[in-house]
Amino acid sequence: MINTQLMIDYLSALSINNNREWYHANKEDFKKANAEFENLLQALMLEIGKFDSSILHNNPKDLTFKIVRDTRFSHDKSPYNPAFRAHISAQGKLPVPVGYYLMIKPGSQSFLGGGLFADMFKDATTMIRDFIAQNGKEWEKLIHAPAFEKHFTVQGSALKNVPAGYEKEHPQAEYLKYKSWYLEYPIKDEDLRDAEAFVAKAAELFQIMKPFNDYLNRALAGFQMPSR
Repeated sequence: MINTQLMIDYLSALSINNNREWYHANKEDFKKANAEFENLLQALMLEIGKFDSSILHNNPKDLTFKIVRDTRFSHDKSPYNPAFRAHISAQGKLPVPVGYYLMIKPGSQSFLGGGLFADMFKDATTMIRDFIAQNGKEWEKLIHAPAFEKHFTVQGSALKNVPAGYEKEHPQAEYLKYKSWYLEYPIKDEDLRDAEAFVAKAAELFQIMKPFNDYLNRALAGFQMPSR
């Protein structure tokens, strides 16, 4: 059995004691909670694999993000992000291709996500804009599908105006302003208590999300991550 309470308890304690001394004194608790998160990811991947086998080769360890924060350019100098996060896609945790995102954060701040969250890849933004401009009807159909609309609203950082090179009167003009296109489905702490039920619910929502991800991944075919 996956112990989700162990994750919530550890992250809650870390958010109250967000300092290096406490973190290092409680390293064993981190390891135990992190192992439970990896178990949760494994169970979730097996469910997602039933409708998207492209993700099954992943190892949960390779999909998680560090809880240590980079504070160099941040006003918030707390050293840790008290959340367990992972991105499950055909290429692991890279932002492209887009996949299934999970964040566990106490205080009912957890969520399931999909799509492109990053808005700093100009090529990716252009590729998706061009694709929406050319495949607008399919986009409309997708985002207004009843199951999709019931659970999701497309979010993203956006410009004030339609960028140059696109029709201002385009039926999808609103979405051509976007620089990123993503989905978030909020999860309450109590939804996590029963790990088995949570995994089933999350997989069901990710399946509803899949056509959205597939559309963006078709737009992003051939995208190269910028070399540092």
